Amino acid sequence: MPEVSLKLFFSYSHKDETLRDELAKHLTILERQSVISSWHDRKILPGEEWDHQINDNLNTADIILLLISSDFLFSKYCWDVEVKKAIERHHAGEACVIPVILRSVDWSGATFAKLQALPKNAEPVVSRNWHNAR
Repeated sequence: MPEVSLKLFFSYSHKDETLRDELAKHLTILERQSVISSWHDRKILPGEEWDHQINDNLNTADIILLLISSDFLFSKYCWDVEVKKAIERHHAGEACVIPVILRSVDWSGATFAKLQALPKNAEPVVSRNWHNAR
């Protein structure tokens, strides 16, 4: 097996944890093939300093997924710490930041608004079109 080539960091609101888990399932094959390794704050072990673990993983990630919802934008920690650092690293060419639109919310004024978002046409994952897709 090849070495893990890309480290993925999930930045998300805990209120969107179910959607983060679902996305992680879809990425499982890439983890099994050692194409990526993924990390989110629920992987912090008891006794570890959570702020240190988040910063360490955020600072070493190759890809940072911003899982966008109103809860994400409302979160002071997501906005002031994770988004700020992600955008700094993106501008420095150290990481690729990808907004993933989970729920419908106005994010047009956000610092990441100029980045190409997923899914296609920034259609929120939780929308009528996605639920009817077969």
